Amino acid sequence: MAENEQRPTQEQAPPVENENTAVKTVETGAENIKNLDLLLDIPLDVSVEVGRSRMLVRDLLQMDEGYVVELGKQANEPLDVYVNSRLIARGEVVLIDDKLGLRLTDVVSPAERIENLA
Repeated sequence: MAENEQRPTQEQAPPVENENTAVKTVETGAENIKNLDLLLDIPLDVSVEVGRSRMLVRDLLQMDEGYVVELGKQANEPLDVYVNSRLIARGEVVLIDDKLGLRLTDVVSPAERIENLA
């Protein structure tokens, strides 16, 4: 090699495709799936908010069976769905056999979810 010639650096050298490269790509994909599998088992707190109300301590202490707490939402408004205290969707109550369920009518976009993280 002449004095003025430079050896190609790793960044300058073209990638060489061979069996080992293909194997590494498959291994990386498998590792990503393993990593995703780890995340899939993380428990999350999911809550559905029917409504909110503010009250005085006096009123709170007077509560008894049959007491009605007036909420700020209208009966036809969608309920808010929170995951780990972050709003992710809205929905309407449905009855499934003898249990309540929630049909999602609006899911917060990923961009809005990221925006709400700040």
